[in-house]
Amino acid sequence: MTNRTFVLTCLTPLLIFSLAFLAFPLIRLFLASVEGDNGWAVYLDIIRKPRYINTLILTVLVSLATTFAALAVSTTAGMFLVRNQFRGRNTLLSILTLPLAFPGVVIGFLIILLGGRQGLINQITPGHVVFAYSVLGLFLGYLYFSIPRVLLTVMAAAEKLDPALEEAARTLGANPFRVVVDVILPGLMPSLIASGAIAFATAMGAFGTAFTLATNIDVIPMVIYTEFTLSANIAMASALSIVLGVVTWILLLIARSLSGTTVAAGGEFVQIENKTFAINCHSYSVCISFDTNTNVSTSRGNSKLFQRCFLWPHF
Repeated sequence: MTNRTFVLTCLTPLLIFSLAFLAFPLIRLFLASVEGDNGWAVYLDIIRKPRYINTLILTVLVSLATTFAALAVSTTAGMFLVRNQFRGRNTLLSILTLPLAFPGVVIGFLIILLGGRQGLINQITPGHVVFAYSVLGLFLGYLYFSIPRVLLTVMAAAEKLDPALEEAARTLGANPFRVVVDVILPGLMPSLIASGAIAFATAMGAFGTAFTLATNIDVIPMVIYTEFTLSANIAMASALSIVLGVVTWILLLIARSLSGTTVAAGGEFVQIENKTFAINCHSYSVCISFDTNTNVSTSRGNSKLFQRCFLWPHF
């Protein structure tokens, strides 16, 4: 079997899956969106009618808020769990990842038990606090199932960080804040962007949690459901599905372009005065002298300089 035949054999199942479960359904969905009485104007209705455009904006805002909150919580918790070994660590990690086993309806039910009319907070507070059926309740539900996805990704990336980079930064006088900003976050950035994109896409299309909690508010998945089942408006439901997919795809594409191919130990050579080259990494630089005549390189000791040059600004 030739190499080309082997590659085609391996790609055949992927091609079949892509055509049967992705391309053909999407094409049929798009055709269904323009087969209604309004035709192509159904997409203009999404922009012109306040209900649809406001719902789309609210869905994007809640998804973005969920993404940033999940990144903040998961990064802090993930770094702590990776850098510290203590009794009960594995138990705590299993509890934090437990929401992965729950469907969206169960998560919505948990939020109702916490902040519903008969919830725990409403029973112990005199002011009768009920937030389960508001945007806050929906946000907490989305956050509940987004944290485990981001947490596992961040922990996997944090385990690959080189502690020598942080030690070099502290040796050169960087305070803890600068170590986090200039060393840790750049090393985690590709994983943060990738996991944030997954959290955002999941929140945009989450239906079970929205079905349980969104009784007084509208999000795109719920509007699609009501247009399809209650109003029998298949064209609008299909158009909203296409818009939801396009908006999510655009933001995922932006996240992918921002993440690039950067890794924690990656770098590049930059020529300086024809004889000196610097390996520029995320957080420090190692300068190497290179003799272009003899093709022999000599390092300047083991000195490491901050990329932002805190100690030597003229560099």
